[in-house]
Amino acid sequence: MTAGLRVEALGKEFVPGRPVLQDVDVSVAPGEFVCVVGASGSGKSTLLCLIAGLSRPSTGRVLLDGHEVLGPGPDRGLVFQTASLFPWRDVARNVAFGLEALGVPRAARQERVRWLLDEVGLAHLAGALPGRLSGGQQQRVSIARALACAPRVLLLDEPFGALDVQTKEDMQLFIRQVWQDVPSAADGAATGPARRSTVVMVTHDVEEAVFLGQRVLVLSSDPGRISQDIAIDLPEPRSLEVKRTPEFLKIKAAVEDLVRAEHRAHQARLSP
Repeated sequence: MTAGLRVEALGKEFVPGRPVLQDVDVSVAPGEFVCVVGASGSGKSTLLCLIAGLSRPSTGRVLLDGHEVLGPGPDRGLVFQTASLFPWRDVARNVAFGLEALGVPRAARQERVRWLLDEVGLAHLAGALPGRLSGGQQQRVSIARALACAPRVLLLDEPFGALDVQTKEDMQLFIRQVWQDVPSAADGAATGPARRSTVVMVTHDVEEAVFLGQRVLVLSSDPGRISQDIAIDLPEPRSLEVKRTPEFLKIKAAVEDLVRAEHRAHQARLSP
């Protein structure tokens, strides 16, 4: 069995003859953090929905640990830009939702929720309703809920796009720490070595992509294809100070140039 996430010759059409994505091929190793950037309309969010199983590809397939993705499942957690929490459930019960759906016994469920809330720094708000939380706190709850079932892949669709600059940087540090700390389900069995979740994150913010990702995928537009797959060779663990280093600024500029070039090429194709 092939471990990790594999996208093979993936294509998606919502209107016949007008592909949003076409011939997308990419492999993501277990435990890897990959960011996806590209101009508007390049199919970034569509790609995530296909990996999540919320939509079926028109061509090609998505494989997770050698098994074809045919629909949603607890092996993939998805977080959107807006938190989408259940307003009538307190923080702890929001995080527990997926565990309840899977029939996890109450004691084990409560233990998992307590651990996750401590990990995301919200144990003191376990009984609070979402309306009492800030935007950053709501996203922490959303991420904890997505991680509750120990998914093999965590899918993030511009999760910090609606936050102010300071909160956004706090959340960048937070998601990196959580990715390093929180293991996913063990490979192949209930027992065995745990591994951290694979993360695939869509963002329009190049600086964010370079700071967070071990790789950055640049999508072209009309139709969306992977035009560049860039390894990010920066020191680990990463702190915000790395954003001011010459190495970081050089990589950021190169990725920005690629995104800009793809956008200009797309605009040129649209011109009469």
